[in-house]
Amino acid sequence: MTSLTALLSVSDKTGVLEFARELHGLGVKLLSTGGTAKLLADAGLPVTEVAEHTGFPEMLDGRVKTLHPKIHGGLLARRDVPAHMAALKEHAIATIDLLVVNLYPFEATVAKPGCTLEDAIENIDIGGPAMVRSAAKNWKDVAVLTDASQYASVLAELKQSGAVAEPTKFTLAVAAFNRISNYDAAISDHLSSLQTDGHGGQIRSEYPAQSNGRFVKLQDLRYGENPHQSAAFYRDLHPAPGSLVTAKQLQGKELSYNNIADADAAWECVKSFDTPACVIVKHANPCGVALGAGAAEAYSKAFKTDPTSAFGGIIAFNCELDATGAALVAKQFVEVLIAPSFTPEALLVFAAKPNTRVLQIPLAGVTRNAQTAWEQGRNAQDVKRVGSGLLIQSADNREVMRSELVVATKTAPTDAQMNDLLFAWKVAKYVKSNAIVFCGGGMTLGVGAGQMSRIDSARIASIKAENAGLTLAGSAVASDAFFPFRDGLDVVCDAGAICVIQPGGSVRDDEVIAAANERGIAMVLTGVRHFRH
Repeated sequence: MTSLTALLSVSDKTGVLEFARELHGLGVKLLSTGGTAKLLADAGLPVTEVAEHTGFPEMLDGRVKTLHPKIHGGLLARRDVPAHMAALKEHAIATIDLLVVNLYPFEATVAKPGCTLEDAIENIDIGGPAMVRSAAKNWKDVAVLTDASQYASVLAELKQSGAVAEPTKFTLAVAAFNRISNYDAAISDHLSSLQTDGHGGQIRSEYPAQSNGRFVKLQDLRYGENPHQSAAFYRDLHPAPGSLVTAKQLQGKELSYNNIADADAAWECVKSFDTPACVIVKHANPCGVALGAGAAEAYSKAFKTDPTSAFGGIIAFNCELDATGAALVAKQFVEVLIAPSFTPEALLVFAAKPNTRVLQIPLAGVTRNAQTAWEQGRNAQDVKRVGSGLLIQSADNREVMRSELVVATKTAPTDAQMNDLLFAWKVAKYVKSNAIVFCGGGMTLGVGAGQMSRIDSARIASIKAENAGLTLAGSAVASDAFFPFRDGLDVVCDAGAICVIQPGGSVRDDEVIAAANERGIAMVLTGVRHFRH
């Protein structure tokens, strides 16, 4: 192996001692800084401290230590340019062939409660990003490692051929620039969210002056929403456990753009329930939702809501799918099937349907109870693209508790009716506005979605129930926003509803409540609206 020099300067020292020991065994000369140099020296490895290498002491509490021509010249000089090599020789600058750097933990620091501006500023790395950029720019001559996960593959190539292959060095350089981009974006996000309060403190805004989205591509898609559109699927840089992007595809065809969008709608809805539930989604709207003692019962009830729309739908469970439930689901054409887990027998059922896309979404680390409702798998913010801009809002994660409901009518709902109202309210949250949802016995009976007028949604929901052969007599109804007039209420009452849940807040609330009293139904107000556009 040609004599190589490696510079190691890491904040996170995971695996670096073992890596350095292997490099030394391969005859690689070691340079290092501060704490990393001490770690290597204490382990008995021959290491040259950067200050000794540059002939210039570390200063300003460590703010200046690698910002020196002997470091950046050694990283940036092109080996194939004679003038570069002559300049190094003239100034007695040695080349550096491997750079191992991870950065001050800015992201972890600002994530801590009570992080001060001073703490944040002192954890902004200067020399590290500068070295990483120099090495990555000169990637043909320098291998730059920015994460401990890269150590093993680089060592394997050094042991095999005495050098790091050019494709590997390019991949490492791209990863390095991505790391710098993410690091700088995290700094920008945090600092641009702060405003001074005039008393030496800072006020933090939920929405920074500049937003720097950071996403990692998971896959290219065959096409987008329509065949003439191109598309790709990305995940958050740090995805939440229990979210769709953490899904493991167990079988089936490649996911399409529409598959992914509908799968997310189904998964987000089914996660909102704390007892076994099934959600069937078609074109972004739930067409059947139900609770059951297990997956089989929940699916059977959900399917009854709208068997026609369920054809070719997305089916999601929040509980393990066993063979009994799988056998029922497999009778129909299913585009995507989602569950936290599957029994081996259930998977065997779908092995006979190789085109069905089966997704398992791991829930390790996800807390699920009545208070959190799998909160960790939910987005904190929603983003919508508009012409040359973004709309960013906090995600609609508001849960309405029974104790918050206000009975607005003379007639109060029974306990059973209240359960149906709360169930209907949860479903309505995931239906495109204007949304009207009829429910009863822990299942949807009719869903009206996405109409320009609420009364049309109410009519469609009742028609859906009629087409499925379901009776709406004694049903509960949820409306995602207030009834602007009594006519929508009259439609659901005419269809058979005996209790209604809605936000209230209309200038005609008194008129609508009077109509409910006239019709002899119970009405409860949430004070919360769930528009979904």
